[in-house]
Amino acid sequence: MTEETNPIGSINISPRAIATIAYHAAVQSYGVVGLASKNIVNGLTHLIVKDPTHGIEVNYDGVQVDIDIYIVVEYGTRIKSVASSVANTVRYQVEKAIGIPINEVNVHVQGLRISNED
Repeated sequence: MTEETNPIGSINISPRAIATIAYHAAVQSYGVVGLASKNIVNGLTHLIVKDPTHGIEVNYDGVQVDIDIYIVVEYGTRIKSVASSVANTVRYQVEKAIGIPINEVNVHVQGLRISNED
């Protein structure tokens, strides 16, 4: 949990709140069809409980914030461009929202999906 103290009091931001911001930024990025699970156990858990932070992991060690994002990319788009765009968008949105610099945004492409078959 990130914490900032000012003369009025303290501000605490949970990793779950950061993950929710990152989730919305990633889903709205061009070429992203959805977010995926890191492993099969997380995938089964998501089927039972709808989690708004599905596909996002936030690690805070007291000094720096690291974000891992697991995405599914639209077939036919440049994977490298989509991953780079997602990383930049998530970094910008999270830093803008919480005011703390992000150390790393790691994008893991878990699969490709064909959305529109003509």
